Amino acid sequence: MTNFAAWRRFRVLVTVSALALGCTTTGGAHASPAGDDCPAGQIFATSNTAVITDPADPRLKTRLTRFDHEVRGIIHAHGAKPGTSRLLDGVFWSGDLQQATYERSREFEVERVGEDGLRHLAGVIVKQYRQEAVLTFRCLPRTAPETDAVEIQAPGVSAARLRDALLANPDARDRLGGGSVTLDGRLVLIAPLANLAMAKEFTSDLGVDWNTVEVRYGDEEFVS
Repeated sequence: MTNFAAWRRFRVLVTVSALALGCTTTGGAHASPAGDDCPAGQIFATSNTAVITDPADPRLKTRLTRFDHEVRGIIHAHGAKPGTSRLLDGVFWSGDLQQATYERSREFEVERVGEDGLRHLAGVIVKQYRQEAVLTFRCLPRTAPETDAVEIQAPGVSAARLRDALLANPDARDRLGGGSVTLDGRLVLIAPLANLAMAKEFTSDLGVDWNTVEVRYGDEEFVS
């Protein structure tokens, strides 16, 4: 994926393996349970190789339809089962450029895959689409030894709103790096577990009611 430094600070998008352990809630009173619908794996990826700094760039309107079909083929060809995928509008902070960057990507759900298989799939995508890295996330219990991140999803957030909040909060943009939203306005934010309090504060800045937030604990990996 392009803009890798921002993605590594962001630590989002991309989510994975419930396995036999299933999903858990945040353990707090003000967040919704993740439910039992965690896929076996999630991959966040794009075919874009450009750094886009203009939110009105027409490349951000692509639906990545061919990419969607090709990645589904890759997943199937390597013995896993492709699930649903959804378009994401990403907003990230570039420390090198000292400005926001933008990216259209897709989140792919993957079934019948384990940790090694998911990593392998991400590696194939990295090589085929000349990406610096692809993010995966495995959904795990909060107390699992591998758990090092959270995926936060919340309704009612636009890409423009996410951009404005990121630009207005230097601490959040340095520690979280950015986030993504679905086309129907659902925030998707993956953050290191150590930055959960910061992520909660940032979602509040976006006007999100924490009672409407869904939190999944898990293990993230940037595959390069």
